Amino acid sequence: MSQADEFHNLDSGTGGLLRELAPGLTTRIFAGEHAMLSIVTIAPNAEGKVHAHPEEQWGVLLEGSAIRVQGGEEIAVRKGDFWRTPGGVPHTMRAGPEGARVLDIFSPPRPEYRVAGSGFGTG
Repeated sequence: MSQADEFHNLDSGTGGLLRELAPGLTTRIFAGEHAMLSIVTIAPNAEGKVHAHPEEQWGVLLEGSAIRVQGGEEIAVRKGDFWRTPGGVPHTMRAGPEGARVLDIFSPPRPEYRVAGSGFGTG
């Protein structure tokens, strides 16, 4: 593998494994050995399903506005905000009227996100 294969661009809209999480939510997933990045695009006012997984997750709001629903609380986030979600904590996102784009970082990588498919992959 060429070193160039290890470089990507947030705005290119290409590369990674494409997955539809829910209506209005898509992601491109880039998996490494010990961490995984997921670039999630959320349509205006769209919302994901509340879910939990054992992996730790960090998120960064790249564009737009959203409500982070985490552990039973709703927290407004804006561009540049970032957060940590410990493993096992129920969570989701609801985009604002202009939509949102989020960079999620998982450690360790989520096994269900290593294959094409749809949905969040967990209950």
